[in-house]
Amino acid sequence: MEIFRLSKNWTSEERFSLTDQIKRSSRSVCANLAEAFRKRRYPKSFVAKLSDCEGEAAETQVWLDFSFNCNFIDNQTYDEYFKRYDQLLGKLVNMSLQPEKWTY
Repeated sequence: MEIFRLSKNWTSEERFSLTDQIKRSSRSVCANLAEAFRKRRYPKSFVAKLSDCEGEAAETQVWLDFSFNCNFIDNQTYDEYFKRYDQLLGKLVNMSLQPEKWTY
């Protein structure tokens, strides 16, 4: 949701490109994680959905790079969000490496 608030005031010319992409990828992280959780009784499916989450989180970081380089966000905001996505990626990787802690 913070990505939605962050991108709300970006220029109209970016509304259908960068803004749309960063919203889609950030939203997809949450949706894929929800799907992974519901599939946790099937370890391979669980890990596959976590992998999708990782991909979307990494894509969101790329859109943050573009946002910073286009001067839509300042350095402090960029660092904060990028770090949060790095932490999320670390958690997703750990979950993928030890699915038995999350599956049944």
